[in-house]
Amino acid sequence: MKVLILLFAAFVVFVVPTALVWLLGQRARVPDWMLIVFLLAGWLTVFVGGFLWQRAQPSLFPEASPCYGTSGAVSQYFPPDSFCLHQDGELRTVNGPNAKLVFWTAANTTLATAVAAAFARHRHGS
Repeated sequence: MKVLILLFAAFVVFVVPTALVWLLGQRARVPDWMLIVFLLAGWLTVFVGGFLWQRAQPSLFPEASPCYGTSGAVSQYFPPDSFCLHQDGELRTVNGPNAKLVFWTAANTTLATAVAAAFARHRHGS
C-alpha cells in the first residue's frame, strides 16, 4: 500500500506538471527543444534549490548535519541557502559558491527559455 501511495505522489508531483507544461507548449507551438530545455532547467532549479535550502537541517541523521555541534540550523527559502548558527551568534553558510552558481544558472536558463519561447511564439504567429 505504501508503494502505491509513493507512486501516486510521484505521479502528482512530477509527471502531471511536466505533462501539463509539455501539452501547453505543444498547443502554443513552442519548439520541442525549447520545451525540453525549459523542463530540464526548471526541474534542476527545483532540486538544487531544495537541496541548498535543506542541507543544514538535521532531519534523518543529526550527526551527519553540517551544523552538528553548533547552536542550530537556519534556512531561507529564496535565494535558497542554509546557515549554521554558531555560539558567537554568527550565521555561516554551509553551501559553497559552486552550488549557488548551479542554482542561479538553472533559474536564469529557465527564465531565458520562457522568454525565448514567448518570442518564438510571437514570431511564429506573425
